[in-house]
Amino acid sequence: MMKAGTVRFLKKASVALIAASLMALSVPATAGASAVPVAPLPDPFYSAPADIANFAPGDVVRSRPMPNPPNFFGVTTWQLAFRSTNSLGNPIVAVTTVFAPIGKAPDGPLLSYQQIVNALGLKCAPSQALYSTDPDVVIRDAAALNAVFTRGWTVAMPDHLGPNSAYGAAKLGGTIVLDGIRAAQRFDPLQVRNSPVAIAGYSGGGMASAWAAALAPSYAPELNIVGSAQGGVPMNLLKMAMMLGADNPHPVFGLALAAAIGFGREYPQQMPVSENLTPFGTQLMNEMANSCTNDILRIGTNHSANELTNNKSIFDDVEGRAVVLENSLETYAGVPKAPIFDWHSPTDALIPVDSVDNTLNRYCAAGAKVQRLLTPSPDHLSAAVIGLPVALNWLQDRFNGVPAPSNC
Repeated sequence: MMKAGTVRFLKKASVALIAASLMALSVPATAGASAVPVAPLPDPFYSAPADIANFAPGDVVRSRPMPNPPNFFGVTTWQLAFRSTNSLGNPIVAVTTVFAPIGKAPDGPLLSYQQIVNALGLKCAPSQALYSTDPDVVIRDAAALNAVFTRGWTVAMPDHLGPNSAYGAAKLGGTIVLDGIRAAQRFDPLQVRNSPVAIAGYSGGGMASAWAAALAPSYAPELNIVGSAQGGVPMNLLKMAMMLGADNPHPVFGLALAAAIGFGREYPQQMPVSENLTPFGTQLMNEMANSCTNDILRIGTNHSANELTNNKSIFDDVEGRAVVLENSLETYAGVPKAPIFDWHSPTDALIPVDSVDNTLNRYCAAGAKVQRLLTPSPDHLSAAVIGLPVALNWLQDRFNGVPAPSNC
């Protein structure tokens, strides 16, 4: 018979494994002894100085000019390491890569764009992946940002999973986005100190964007955020957990295990995942501990949480549920101050659409301006392509000072 403590730990591991799994399809700290650690980058640019606690959130710790990524044109590129805050309130160093169009107007528009990142390795973060030639790492759609640069917008692309690649820890992404905007505005060579700011992203990038919009009134009220365009956003991770289930093998279960590892890194006490898996689960965890999307999918394909934990009561643990709900926008009381543009497919099978509706309805009831677009598409990925041009035009209007529409 298992000890009660062991059963409780298994419940935590199972909740973490499943609760982020469908969220991970969209996309996605200080690790303790119970968390599988991330392999650090050898580049000292990413390291935290000994006096990191003396920096204010958003302060630039160090900066460097960078060559433009392949197929990026008409911009100068910088990387900024800045002080942010993890989910436990501890200071961390995060990184954003910023592209400034050559000849842009001083204090012209600043867009924080959150790339979709499904990863446990730091080599997969945008600041690294933008320069990679590894076919399993490279960001294939990155050059599409050239269409944004021609509008004269400066674009910041943060590593929103943080210094431990805490995949699944959605609230952390929002904090890093806001501090990355602060860092860009405090870095004088970019000439965006007084710029209007917008936020955008789809799926996992949309989740970091939506969290940034919701956190901004309390965490960064000084920022002049004129709008947030967010698509395919997972609003309730616990509902996603129940949509997927725990017992049956799933072709993308690798993303679920990856999210569990990410939760363990961000919440090592509440989610001591590495202590509570079966030997086979531990084997899979170690194999994918620093992987990007392709390897995560390969390692985890057609496995299940039940197979890795031998536990069926996955939704009852109080601490496990609390961590999952802490990272679910549907249960977060804050309301964005900036106007919201939200787009998704009404038949998206990867996110609980009712949670999107519930969250946006709550925003509307609180007086927020929300413009919703239900794309004429049946699935998650096609909705991204259909809605993005509309989102960019909506953001252009916000930068131009056009009053935000609302179809609440």
